[in-house]
Amino acid sequence: MRNEADAAEPPDPVDARLAARLAELRSERGWSLGELAERSGISRSTLSRAERAEISPTASLLNRLCQVYGRTMSRLLSEVEAEPAPLVRAGEQSVWADRASGFVRRSVSPPHPALRAELVEGRLAVGADLAYDRPPVAGLEQHIWVLEGALAVTAQDTEHHLDAGDCLRLRVWGPTRFRCAGDAEARYALAVVLP
Repeated sequence: MRNEADAAEPPDPVDARLAARLAELRSERGWSLGELAERSGISRSTLSRAERAEISPTASLLNRLCQVYGRTMSRLLSEVEAEPAPLVRAGEQSVWADRASGFVRRSVSPPHPALRAELVEGRLAVGADLAYDRPPVAGLEQHIWVLEGALAVTAQDTEHHLDAGDCLRLRVWGPTRFRCAGDAEARYALAVVLP
């Protein structure tokens, strides 16, 4: 993740492509930064800096933009990668990190235009706590399978505590929260299915 101290360094190539794609999405809709700020609840200055790759957006910020643009985070991230192949080798799976929150996201089975589902591996460091104010796509179906550690997931004002092997299935309509609920990293598989 880029911060003020990193501003003099060139952006990470993925961050640079992501910034360009964010600017392109806004341009495709003919929106000004002000209009996007109103729709997303993100300040104009933050949006401008993200589109110029001066900062690396957080998971929460990307989630809000995905909601405005009607796509999942995986779909947005896949749009800055090469065309998806039917077989995705472990070494070719894109990894994105929100270092500020302790969240690492691996796109195990990235989105494909002909498919409605994708598979993500999530890792939350001890103490990590991610809150999303809305889903990227209303009614998004999620299956959260904990592989290691403990995870607390809050959806529709109900917190679910999941241990290794547990699976939570839900449709996401409102705010959600993912929190590492143990004294070790939480690693989980997330199946995401578009409505």
